[in-house]
Amino acid sequence: MNQPHKLAVIWTSGDREVAVRMAFMYTLNSKLKEWWEEVALIVWGPSAKLLAEDTDLQEYVAKIKHAGVELLACKACADSYGVSEALSDLGINVKYTGQVLTDFLKDADRRVITV
Repeated sequence: MNQPHKLAVIWTSGDREVAVRMAFMYTLNSKLKEWWEEVALIVWGPSAKLLAEDTDLQEYVAKIKHAGVELLACKACADSYGVSEALSDLGINVKYTGQVLTDFLKDADRRVITV
C-alpha cells in the first residue's frame, strides 16, 4: 500500500503559542526534513487576524514560504477580519478555501491536520 506524500496543516487557532509551537514548527520541519513531499499551510479563522497583527509570526511565515511550503488563506475569514490585503502582502494566496479543503480531504495521497 502506498503511503501518503502530501500534508496540509489547517491553522485555525488565534493562540500564538499554538502557531509557534505546533503549526509553524511542524509545517516548516516537515518541508525542511522532507517528511512530506508537498506541504501546505492554510490560514483559517482567527489565525488570519493573529498573523496580520503579529510581526514575529509574519517573519516565521516568511521562513516557511522560503522553504517551499504552499501558503493559503481563507478569503471569507480574512475578509471578515479585514486582513485579506495584509495576508496577500505576505505572499499568501488568499482565496475561498472550502473546496480546496474538501479536495485535500478527499485526496488519498494527502493527510490533513487541524490546529
